Amino acid sequence: MATHARPAGPPRLTAAEFDALYRRLFSRAAWARGDRGTLVALTPARVLATTREVRTGRTVTLAAPVETRPGPDNPDPARHRMSVRPEDDTVGGLHFAMDSFAMNVHGDADSHIDALCHVIYDGTLHGGVAASSVTSGGAEALSIEVARDGIVGRGVLLDIPRLRGVPWLEPGDHVNADDLTAAETAQHVHVGEGDLLFVRVGHRKRRGELGAWHAADARAGLHPSALEFLAERRVAVLGGDGNNDTAPSSTEGVGFPVHVLAVHAMGLHLLDYLQFEDLAPVCEAEGRWSFLCAIAPLRLPGATGSPVNPIAVL
Repeated sequence: MATHARPAGPPRLTAAEFDALYRRLFSRAAWARGDRGTLVALTPARVLATTREVRTGRTVTLAAPVETRPGPDNPDPARHRMSVRPEDDTVGGLHFAMDSFAMNVHGDADSHIDALCHVIYDGTLHGGVAASSVTSGGAEALSIEVARDGIVGRGVLLDIPRLRGVPWLEPGDHVNADDLTAAETAQHVHVGEGDLLFVRVGHRKRRGELGAWHAADARAGLHPSALEFLAERRVAVLGGDGNNDTAPSSTEGVGFPVHVLAVHAMGLHLLDYLQFEDLAPVCEAEGRWSFLCAIAPLRLPGATGSPVNPIAVL
């Protein structure tokens, strides 16, 4: 296993430095200014080429089970109610077991995808769309419906704990662009245009072994400057096993700088709170860290996101 020194503490970004970074990324992402954002990179030709990633036909989920019990990071869990159960009157004839779910899409536990209408910054959504387009009835623009035909492309998993020789990154630690480049080298893979980039920080492994904690206050994630790597490579999607943003924030006056830069400035759909503990050992065993990946958000008109179960096909 390759090792890579843990960087010193994350450099704090002043409001002026963040604004300059935002403007650089906004300019570099001009090609993705439409309602689909960076998903426009997933052309039919690129999707077709991705099928070459399938060699064994093995499928692996990148999602965590939906949780129904409250915890420090999930005070408002999904509610699962059985509406018809075997102990009801089911003697004779045909009957159905039935249930219903209600959930908060944007929590700190369940796997989900953020639509481009999710982040409001300085009064607008991505591309300058007015924030007022998000009403009590839902989003009138940039909702998760733009991904109704699915997101299919070449997935690449960069495993930062593997790079550093640790089981997980501690809450508050960050991943910078140098980490991403070093992980590419260590894993013999290259992130290219239109790729679905997944960055493992080990959040799920730490949670599984040590228990849940208040992740809203302390979690590992990307440093805002790492988004320059994504802009340079023109990735189509970013997914993490945490929130993608580090907490506490390293940016003056902005609590979720990665969300602002990715969703608002670049038009990049984010997948939060995935889990890679099933996929990473398979990639390790097969000696490859790229795969075909299929993401199918629910068709929720006007929604700011969706529960999601991405599938890697190796």
